[in-house]
Amino acid sequence: MKFVSYNIQYGYGQDDRNDLARTVDAIADADVIALQEVERHWDRTGNDDQPALIAAMLPEHYWVYGPAFDMDASFRDHNGKLTNQRRQFGTMVLSRLPIVWSRLHCLPMWRVTNPLNTQNPALEAMIRTPWGPIRIFSLHLSHISVEERLAQIDWLMAREARVPFEGASWCGTDDEPERHWTHAESEPENPVAAILMGDFNSVAQGAEYHRIVGAPQQTYAPGATHYAGRFVDAWVVAGHDPGEGITRDQRIDYCFIEGSLAHRIRRAWIDNDTPASDHHPVWTEIDLDAPALENQQC
Repeated sequence: MKFVSYNIQYGYGQDDRNDLARTVDAIADADVIALQEVERHWDRTGNDDQPALIAAMLPEHYWVYGPAFDMDASFRDHNGKLTNQRRQFGTMVLSRLPIVWSRLHCLPMWRVTNPLNTQNPALEAMIRTPWGPIRIFSLHLSHISVEERLAQIDWLMAREARVPFEGASWCGTDDEPERHWTHAESEPENPVAAILMGDFNSVAQGAEYHRIVGAPQQTYAPGATHYAGRFVDAWVVAGHDPGEGITRDQRIDYCFIEGSLAHRIRRAWIDNDTPASDHHPVWTEIDLDAPALENQQC
C-alpha cells in the first residue's frame, strides 16, 4: 500500500497559483493520504469548501476532515437572511479502505502575543488493512517554537502509551440498541499499530525528532532498533540517511511508523518535481496486503 503525506498550503503553489486540481493529481495514486493545511471558506481560495472539492476529485477514497482552527464566517444576504458558515483550517485523511472511526485531537497550544499562533491538529483515523487494523494520523505541529512542538509531541506520545487501555470512538456493549447508538456495530478495534504522517516543522535529528524515535543509538545503525509501541522514521528504515531529503528547505515532513510495522516498509521517496505547494509530498510504501502471522489465531 502507498501512503503519502502532503502539506498542500491550501493549493497555493510555488508559482504563486492556486490550483487544487494540480495538488490532487500529485497524490491521487496513493491508497492512504494525509493532508495538512486544507481549508474551508477563506477569501484567498474563493470561499471554497476544499475538503468537499478534494473528495469529489478522489471519488474512490473515503475521507474525514479535522478543522482545528475554526472561526465565524457567517453572512447575511441582501434580504437580511443569515447564512451560518465557518472558516476552517485543518488536516484531512483519505483512504481507499473504509475509515471505521476517526477523532480530532487539538494539540497543546501556547498563547503568544506575537507572531500569530493557531490551534494545531492531530486527526486520527482507523482503517482495517489485510494485515490488520491500523490508526492513521494526519498532523501539523506548531511553527512557533521547539518548546511548543515538544509539548505537543509529549502529549501525543503519552496518549499513544495509553492506547492499549483506551477504547476507540466507542467501546463496550450498547445497552440502548433501540436508540441505534452504534447501528448494531460491535466495538471496533483501537490498535497499537499506528502511522504518524504530517508536517512536523522540525528537522531530522533535532530534539523533536528524537522525542519521537528515541535517542541516537550507540550500538546499532539509525533505524535498526524497532521497539513495539514506539516509532521509527520510515525514510531511514527504507535505507536513506536521516539528513537526506528536502520537503521544504529541509526535511520537516515525515512518516513515522510504529515499531511492529517497521519490517514491512518497502521504500520511501519524496516527490520534488511537483510545484503544487511550498512543501513536497512524502511517500512510503508498506507491505500490508496480506495478513501477518502475528495477527492470525492459532
